[in-house]
Amino acid sequence: MTQSFDLAYTLLADYDSTWSRDGISGERIAQRLGKLSTIGLTAQNGVTRVGFSPLEQRAKELVMEWMKEAGMTVMQDGAGNVVGRIEGQNHDVAAIASGSHVDSVPEGGHFDGPLGVIAALEVVEAWKVQGITPVKPYEVYIFTDEEGTRFDGGMTGSRMITGILDMDNQVTLKDANGLSFEEVLATTGKTLEGFSTATRDKLGIERFIEVHIEQGKKLEKANLPVGIVKGIAGPSWTEIIFEGKAGHAGNTPMDDRQDALTAASELFLYIEKAPTLVNRTSVATVGKILVEPNGSNVIPGKVTLITDIRDIEAHSRDQIVSNVVNKAHEIGKSRNVLVTTSEKMRTPPVPIGEEMTGILNHVFDEMNMDKEYLVSGAGHDAMIFGAQIPVAMIFARSKDGVSHNPAEWTSLNDCTISAHVLKKAIEQCMKL
Repeated sequence: MTQSFDLAYTLLADYDSTWSRDGISGERIAQRLGKLSTIGLTAQNGVTRVGFSPLEQRAKELVMEWMKEAGMTVMQDGAGNVVGRIEGQNHDVAAIASGSHVDSVPEGGHFDGPLGVIAALEVVEAWKVQGITPVKPYEVYIFTDEEGTRFDGGMTGSRMITGILDMDNQVTLKDANGLSFEEVLATTGKTLEGFSTATRDKLGIERFIEVHIEQGKKLEKANLPVGIVKGIAGPSWTEIIFEGKAGHAGNTPMDDRQDALTAASELFLYIEKAPTLVNRTSVATVGKILVEPNGSNVIPGKVTLITDIRDIEAHSRDQIVSNVVNKAHEIGKSRNVLVTTSEKMRTPPVPIGEEMTGILNHVFDEMNMDKEYLVSGAGHDAMIFGAQIPVAMIFARSKDGVSHNPAEWTSLNDCTISAHVLKKAIEQCMKL
């Protein structure tokens, strides 16, 4: 890896230190993002820190140390979710909460997830400086495996907390190395029995606010540091398997082939246009494929792919999923290739309610900032909680809209401003 890479130094280079006020420290945010960046740092100066890995656990443990230093009580449940808690003046009410995740996609960036965790913790650090005890309890969350890279799922920890994770299916999963879910859990000292205890009968949270990078260009085009999320699109992941017949690339005539890859390729081209056949807000992607036996002189006998289809409206999203599955079977029939499909995840879209949007509107007015409203095409842990409690999301500007890439960048000014917005929003929630 590049020895000269220093995320904190680069962040601080053009930082406007006047944003370090009211207990919020941009310098502390930079140092903490910098320390997290070293865990799983790649040769391209990105990060690979997938869910359920020792690296994800190391990142959690680092943040847990910071939580304890800030005076929080800290626990980690059987699914690996971390909760740091500071008691409020009123002990007998549900907590106000914030947080995000520290896992990444392979060769990802340093802000997707960690910014939300560090900003949430920064609220506690600011109160500590100001000598403030919140009216209600406040909790900071680090959710396990938000990205879903290991088992093609996503938001695993938050889904387990809320009880919507299908454990019967989860225990059957294997990662790309053939390790079972139980075996992978063991690499971080977890067990299936412990994992199952993470589901809560009562959430114990009154409201939840998540800070995240935008992963788009709308704020950058508007030249605004932060924006207000109005809704979160619901993702649906489907595994589609084409099974044909492997054969010698030289000895098998073109008219006597059952090529699984050409069949899958026909579906890829359909998926590219599938959203536009329904509406203009849906998106569809095939980001992961496995070709077997994957030899340069062998006709592909089996192709496994994962479709990611999402929209802010569940009915249109589900229509596209159905269309894609039907198209896959149609292609399989025409090419004499067996097709099987299985749903890996289907999460409802989450609109942000008027009350939570109103809180952020008030904060933006108080800070004399222009408002920009956005819809999140990406799924987030906030949407899982949003099925049970009021939630909100604050987006921070992303340079060039890049995410899931080492070039992912959010300036320290924007990171710090998002922490100020979060702190004021949390304090507003404490008054309700």
